[in-house]
Amino acid sequence: MKRLAVIGHPVAHSRSPAMQNAALAELGLADEWSYEAIDLAPDELEPRVRAMAGEGFVGANVTVPHKGAALALADTLSETAREIGAANTLSFAAGEIHADNTDAQGLLDALPESPDGQRALVLGAGGAARAVVWALVREGAEVEVWNRTASRAESLCAELGGRPAEVLDLRNFQLLVNATSVGLHGEDQFAELPFEPSHLEARHTVVDLVYGDSPSQLLTIAAHAGATYVDGIDVLVRQGALSLEIWTGQSAPLAVMRTAARDSGLSR
Repeated sequence: MKRLAVIGHPVAHSRSPAMQNAALAELGLADEWSYEAIDLAPDELEPRVRAMAGEGFVGANVTVPHKGAALALADTLSETAREIGAANTLSFAAGEIHADNTDAQGLLDALPESPDGQRALVLGAGGAARAVVWALVREGAEVEVWNRTASRAESLCAELGGRPAEVLDLRNFQLLVNATSVGLHGEDQFAELPFEPSHLEARHTVVDLVYGDSPSQLLTIAAHAGATYVDGIDVLVRQGALSLEIWTGQSAPLAVMRTAARDSGLSR
């Protein structure tokens, strides 16, 4: 049996096993491959990952808070993972750990149109935000980054492009991406994010990488405002599909993965 796993925060990876196992079944690989969840504290990551190849694991997805550490322990890196400075996909072969990042392309694949020429506001400066900023800058968007700790936004922009947000007027942006963890535990997002619900308008495209059993508060308000919105499950499906293609060499069944990801939240 070829084993796959997702490693990280249980809320962040709650839907991945159902999604990926449904994809494996659709591809006719369920008798040969399996996908499971592994909860690890930060100090458990390195020894556990280094042992996985010997336990029959072919690869693993990595969620918060381990994406930076996963990159650091890899033997080889894709150019994308190296430039972003974070990994969400590991592959085990020939005694080595290879790190990749499908978060960036997963975001772009989930957007309704190319961000080229758009002004984009990215909220957050962690591993997820790094992938978002890298992707948007490379696609030609004009990117500004906000973080509660301004120095982290400054450091991120110095590395990956864009500029720290100084005056947060949403009228200046077409695209808004929440790459913070605010809302992951169901908390009031607008108590933490730097704008009011009334600032969202129909002309905005709003992406929230946080997802749960129902649309996030941010996306609910965006929908009421008539904005275009993309939820975290759509991005999860897209990045998960790219990871699956790396491991199996087969095209991922997006519709099956999307249904399984959404339905899995109903049984929790």
